Amino acid sequence: MRHLFLLFVFCILSCARNRGGVIIAGSTSVQPFIEKVAEHFMEENPGIVINVQGGGSTAGIQATLNRTCDIGSSSRNLKPEERGLKVILIALDGIAVILHKSSPIDDLTVEQVRGMFSGKIRSWKDLDGQNKAVIPVTREEGSGTRASFEDMIMGEEDISDACLVQDSNGAVREIIATTPQGVGYISVGLVDDREKAVAIGGVEPSLANLITEKYRFSRPFLLLLREEPTGNAKRFIEYVLSPEGQELLGQSGLIPANQVVVD
Repeated sequence: MRHLFLLFVFCILSCARNRGGVIIAGSTSVQPFIEKVAEHFMEENPGIVINVQGGGSTAGIQATLNRTCDIGSSSRNLKPEERGLKVILIALDGIAVILHKSSPIDDLTVEQVRGMFSGKIRSWKDLDGQNKAVIPVTREEGSGTRASFEDMIMGEEDISDACLVQDSNGAVREIIATTPQGVGYISVGLVDDREKAVAIGGVEPSLANLITEKYRFSRPFLLLLREEPTGNAKRFIEYVLSPEGQELLGQSGLIPANQVVVD
């Protein structure tokens, strides 16, 4: 099924590419942020069309390798078998664990979050005293958000098959916003007042805590290329990395790449 989905995405991208413009494909976490930057870019460059597609980080990596998009996007680092692409860091993001805004819980431990998603903690009674079932909502296989969550939170534990599976950060957010018993995880930059982002181990997922690395659960937002960019693709990447483009990403709740300190 996953292969059929990737093939479907590749077909859509190929058709769009044939109509001209710059095709960006991949992470649904990166998508809303790069769409915002693309809107500003197209306002300043009305003759250039930037077409931003989702599909997930794995789909974006494969589309870049297969040359069915001009620029790929990923919210996770590349696996050894995926390397060989040119990788451009545009920002850092955090993974926020979210609850319904009516929840009395403001702080969870890594072990508690892991327990809910592994199926070992099935009732809120173990956490806030309410004798109600925990409803965990996760992302689909191939999602960069899920891969980051598995690496940083789950460790050696598997995400339970009993979890509800959604194909975007927005879909997870909508379910949590309307499900008092739900728990999910999304990009920190996409958290709004419809849900509650909780602290992990006493540390809130704030921009300040991400910058100082007090909040440890961060991941890269990447643009991917098969080769050195040319033409309109090069112009767009230069815009994303420009002070204006980086400011737009920062205004959206991300840590722009120009603020990231590399050891």
